[in-house]
Amino acid sequence: MEIKTYIRSVRRAADFVRKKVPGIQPQVAIILGSGLAKAVPALENSKVIPYSSIPGFPRTTVAGHAGKLILGRLHGKSVAVMQGRFHYYEGHSMESIALPLRMLEYLGVKTVFLTAAVGSLRTQIKLGHFVAIKDHLNFMGRSPLRAFHEEEFGEMFPDLSNAYDADLRRRIVAICRRRKLPVHEGVYLALCGPSYETPAEIVAFRGLGADVAGMSVVPEVIPARQMGIRVAALTWISNMTSGMKGASLNHSEVLALGGRVSDGLRAVLNDFIKIV
Repeated sequence: MEIKTYIRSVRRAADFVRKKVPGIQPQVAIILGSGLAKAVPALENSKVIPYSSIPGFPRTTVAGHAGKLILGRLHGKSVAVMQGRFHYYEGHSMESIALPLRMLEYLGVKTVFLTAAVGSLRTQIKLGHFVAIKDHLNFMGRSPLRAFHEEEFGEMFPDLSNAYDADLRRRIVAICRRRKLPVHEGVYLALCGPSYETPAEIVAFRGLGADVAGMSVVPEVIPARQMGIRVAALTWISNMTSGMKGASLNHSEVLALGGRVSDGLRAVLNDFIKIV
């Protein structure tokens, strides 16, 4: 897609949402990953827009991703919730994956809270635990910024030294601990998927410093930081990775466990919106 056409697509999507919800200017956005449909906070005066009706939005094809944009208010703040996301392994281009995030910035979003199901590379990080992301290793092989630079998006070479906002991360960890939810801090390994990793790959990536592995998040973080949006990311352990004790790599099991961790995550999101 040519850059001018792409910009028109972002603007058209934002205009469509504004017309559906007049006066909307969300300050905070939440993107919910696999199995987390029940983690949506109780928003006041909420309005639901199916992704399929938003111009330029890709289609969701993964089980556990509802494909809905929910807009409403919580603790006096305007909030946008993406109930489901898009993935590179589905065949979407990186710029298409970035389009919803760019649309949210056009609507006014200044902070985004990302969630995702991930696999653990560390024995002490167990099933159902939360991991607040402090950095990432991008092994997806492509950047969402490639060939799609425009001044209104921000710098061509954005600084990712504080990609995951340290202050927001401290607040999230404190919320989890206050609510007695098991939480760690760690490095996210981004891979293309959709196959899970081999045992040999896990050994290699663990040596590079990765703590959890997933197939999303990074294509959203990079354009968010380019546009000046603060990023927080809280992942949950859906499986132990290949070669580890207790490893079970089955997407239906991921969805089932996601339903059980959703209550805790909903509480964290509620508290986060209150203080952000």
